Amino acid sequence: METSDATGQEAAVLDDGPADGLRVRVTGRPRAIQVTYPCEVDAALDGVRAEALYIYRRDLRVEHEPLRYGFDTASP
Repeated sequence: METSDATGQEAAVLDDGPADGLRVRVTGRPRAIQVTYPCEVDAALDGVRAEALYIYRRDLRVEHEPLRYGFDTASP
């Protein structure tokens, strides 16, 4: 089993959705994580970009590392 490092970070894994299996380090056990993917645009305005946003919510039943975050299918 992994343990928290000196900065208070813990290992977490994202389940399902577009970032399935991605391993991240989190601090303070956030209830949700946002994942973004850049979107291709035909004619970008100066400094404007588009990104797809996906939400992963922490599985509160998991108490030990790696923490688990499940894809929220209701993501905007």
